[in-house]
Amino acid sequence: MIEIRPFDNLGKANHGWLDTSYHFSFSNYYDPERMGWGALRVWNDDWIKERAGFPPHPHSDMEIITYVRKGAISHRDSLGNEGRTAAGDVQVMSAGTGITHAEYNLEDEATELFQIWVMPDRKGLAPSWGQREFPKGTRAGRWVTLASGRSGEADDDLLSMNADARVLAATLREGETVDLELVGERHYYLVPIGGSVEVNGKTAQARDGIAITGEDTLSVTARTPVELLMVDSR
Repeated sequence: MIEIRPFDNLGKANHGWLDTSYHFSFSNYYDPERMGWGALRVWNDDWIKERAGFPPHPHSDMEIITYVRKGAISHRDSLGNEGRTAAGDVQVMSAGTGITHAEYNLEDEATELFQIWVMPDRKGLAPSWGQREFPKGTRAGRWVTLASGRSGEADDDLLSMNADARVLAATLREGETVDLELVGERHYYLVPIGGSVEVNGKTAQARDGIAITGEDTLSVTARTPVELLMVDSR
């Protein structure tokens, strides 16, 4: 099963400094048919005005992944962690028993990012935060795992998650195809960035959501140069 969720049909909110689209129910947007996809609970497509951002606020028992598409986001939390995550890079915050953090765009241009929440396998774990640079050249024409909590995928080169899930990325030239073997009962959610694609023969545009389950293989062909981001969860 492959369902295309057009970007224009996503939930919307505009607060002036924040212009956001919700792939799943979040804040004042509620759709009982879109409460998540497997362990994936939130996928927000955020535009954050320069010199603006989210003031300190708490989280618990959630794996929160931030993928920056343009600009940069600066993080500070109650554990004493601080960092700046730039375009193409990733940060993962495991909220665990509780953490307070702030996220600001301290740049002189707007920042665009995906904020992704994945439900953890267990509650009450210790909170943590980490970030990594992932040059786009390393994922040219192939899938690369950026973060994972799946058994057997522990690796110093990956950001860790407390969930049976992983975040993958790829970049494709026009006409290029990338394939991936899937596990039928798992849930995959794919979003193309900056271009259009064909996914197992179905066409999707930039920033559409593509919900996939029950498939044996995934074949993505770029109709234009494109960047891909996908969450694979139980």
